Amino acid sequence: MATPHDNDNARRTVKDNGGKPSLRERFNALRNLPPFLKQIWQTSPALTVITLGLRLIRALLPVITLYVGKLIIDEAVRLVGTGHGFGSLPQAWAGGQLDTLLALLALEFGLAIGSDLLGRVVSYGDSLLSELFTNVTSVRLMEHAATLDLEDFEDPDLQDKLDRARRQTMGRMSLMSQLFGQVQDTITVISFAIGLLVYAPWLILLLAVALIPAFVGEAHFNALGYSLNYAWTPERRQLEYVRQMGASVETAKEVKIFNLHRFLIAKYRELADKFFKANRALARRRAFWGTVLAGLGTLGYYIAYGYIAWRTVSGDFSIGDLTFLAGSFRRLRQLLEGLLVGFSQVASQALYLDDLFSFFEIKPEIVSPADPVAVPKPIQRGFVFENVGFRYPDAERWALRGLNFELKAGEVLALVGENGAGKTTLVKLLARLYDPDEGRILLDGRDLRDYDLDQVRSSIGVIFQDFVRYHLTAGENIGVGQIDAMDDAERIREAARRAMADEVIESLPRGYDQLIGRRFKTGVDLSGGQWQKIAIARAYMRDAQVMILDEPTAALDARAEFEVFQRFKELSRETTAVLISHRFSSVRMADRILVLAEGRLEASGTHEELLSQGGRYAELFELQAAGYR
Repeated sequence: MATPHDNDNARRTVKDNGGKPSLRERFNALRNLPPFLKQIWQTSPALTVITLGLRLIRALLPVITLYVGKLIIDEAVRLVGTGHGFGSLPQAWAGGQLDTLLALLALEFGLAIGSDLLGRVVSYGDSLLSELFTNVTSVRLMEHAATLDLEDFEDPDLQDKLDRARRQTMGRMSLMSQLFGQVQDTITVISFAIGLLVYAPWLILLLAVALIPAFVGEAHFNALGYSLNYAWTPERRQLEYVRQMGASVETAKEVKIFNLHRFLIAKYRELADKFFKANRALARRRAFWGTVLAGLGTLGYYIAYGYIAWRTVSGDFSIGDLTFLAGSFRRLRQLLEGLLVGFSQVASQALYLDDLFSFFEIKPEIVSPADPVAVPKPIQRGFVFENVGFRYPDAERWALRGLNFELKAGEVLALVGENGAGKTTLVKLLARLYDPDEGRILLDGRDLRDYDLDQVRSSIGVIFQDFVRYHLTAGENIGVGQIDAMDDAERIREAARRAMADEVIESLPRGYDQLIGRRFKTGVDLSGGQWQKIAIARAYMRDAQVMILDEPTAALDARAEFEVFQRFKELSRETTAVLISHRFSSVRMADRILVLAEGRLEASGTHEELLSQGGRYAELFELQAAGYR
């Protein structure tokens, strides 16, 4: 099983503590910010520079605007103090007495318009950068997921991690705007602080002390919020699963027939109510303590406001100074409070980034060797299983054990056995979706792990019983079998002909260009048997040296399955082939049949040889034959 790097200790500690991060872990999570910012920069350097540059300009506008307001008030007070009355506005304008006041008013108006315009441009830039980042990160997530082992996707813990990572590709862009906003607000705070230092330096210290309790409280509740979301990841997946089950075309028939909607709704409400109550309890505590702690900041502000008013009455400050200082202190308090709370929120969101980056750190175990050997073309001798054993993670029972047999080049081999005998596991080992825990698999005398992994898989065409029904066009559904030949219409048509899917496609309104499936409005749904023929055609798209059909014809009737397998054998004359089916009328056409029972090879031979030996194969054959009599 793939595991994260050693530097994932903090993440594991968070998990061990039930998702509740310590103060140290919250600060350690800030290490995620540099790689996060690096990803933003790589998304669009030009857009990042423009957005930050505009924020820098906008950061200085508040203090400039407030200072211009001070000058306007001082000029108005000066004009009143001159004792010269103004007969009318035109006369005062013509006399030039209002020139300075009007110029200051025009300047403040320009600053207001400029600030609003810059704000809109910054928001526009953020939205573009956010969209680009989400797209790039989503692509990276899919690319990385494609490299992981099949075993990883069957691990519930990794399912939770993948679910959290998937949500972070969409949910963390608020962090980008918040970080950039923090930079902007920091510059604004510095500019206001410089102004206050000139008049009363101790006011800044008073403000900082008054805001610390609110910061500590916010940090505490942000950590609790992360803990709640982390701990509820499995339940959130269950909620999404139940919601999908209750409103999905794939489940609609059974939901109606069995009247499952009441059960599913009750189950959804039970889970949703628990999550709602947990969130409500946290929100109540946060609202109460947030109000109490924020009140301390408000008290500090009014102490400073009273001091400034007293200095103004004493004649130390002008009316303009009073306006500037009171406004500066009010804005500084808001900005500092926002910065402290924002820092807490950034640290909290950096914990969420752990979910994203820790997923990217998971490394697959099934990879190509450093110096891979090219897969032989054509395969000369075939495959040999030497004492192969495999056990799924955390499973007590071996799925396969002590498996020894040969799959000769050009041979059609059938696998039979009851459910759970290990048939599908065997073909997954053959396709190197898993590696054996014991023994080895040889291809032309060399360990399968010595070969290039991509070449191994591209040499094998597999259609499983649980094949994917892609809600794409009929042609694309077949073309995905050989993605680099997706535009080769003739190859797609030939694959459809081989799988006897051509008649199905020709009956569709738009033929190979018809969207199939019910997910989208213009889609046309197919029967189970029609879908299976499309899926089999997908396997024929490949110029594969090994073809594997793992019960892909379960929805076909006996005659249709026989025809499919007959065609399969005819088309596999020079191809190594493996087929799995519960219908003995189909497997009897194989060159050789392997009988699996509880993960072990019980018997091997042709249909006639196995019948003459008696045993499990003969017993199962007779049971099936009796059903047709």
